[in-house]
Amino acid sequence: MTTPSSPVLQLKALDFAYPDTPEVLRHLNISIHSGERVGLIGPNGAGKSTLFLLINGILQPSAGEVLSRGRVQLKGRFNPEIGLVFQCSDDQLFCPSVYEDVAFGPQNMGLGKEEVTRRVEEALQRVGAEKLTGRPVNHLSEGEKRLVAIAGILALSPQLILYDEPSAGLDIRTRRRLIPILKKSAPTILIASHDLELILEVCTRVLLLDQGMIVADGPPAQIMNDEALMTAHGQEKPHSLVPHQLLHHQ
Repeated sequence: MTTPSSPVLQLKALDFAYPDTPEVLRHLNISIHSGERVGLIGPNGAGKSTLFLLINGILQPSAGEVLSRGRVQLKGRFNPEIGLVFQCSDDQLFCPSVYEDVAFGPQNMGLGKEEVTRRVEEALQRVGAEKLTGRPVNHLSEGEKRLVAIAGILALSPQLILYDEPSAGLDIRTRRRLIPILKKSAPTILIASHDLELILEVCTRVLLLDQGMIVADGPPAQIMNDEALMTAHGQEKPHSLVPHQLLHHQ
């Protein structure tokens, strides 16, 4: 049962394995509260994308539970309180026009036409893509597709947004534009990314996932400044955390 103190997201003893692979995730226990901006880092194959699919109800845990504001998240159940922005925008955008794509979620929530229109216009404005409303999705650049994909999730007014590699494939200018959008996109966000500088700039907490287990949980600068920890789990210390005098002599 939901209470005011319930975490936005809680994973309890969560396990997952695909039919032909060993356990991908092992006994995860995580609580994320409203207002947190959490980064999820780790090597390729650590289980980050799988974890997002479990949280969103696309996959079913082998054991344990995913709780959304105190309620069990069931496989296949549409939960507008949790939004997922896929790494590849083409996996998310499927309607003929930008307007139709952003409107798809609110329409499936059973909202009236005026409310759907209001949400679409507001979501596109928040990402600075209001001029794209009538454009065909397949005529957009990669950066524009990413902004429209985010707008489609914002239109749901979720309490939690999961971002899977949000800066992947973006040029420097679009990446810089993305950072304030991420910070203000939802009350709570969870970002899986290899872009550690983005995690440092956006997130207030970081989880380090390796071999299906959380091996570190804490402030981003503290976790990512631990060179031995990062190296042991296939990560590099971000350049911005390397003292300038060391950079000068390299």
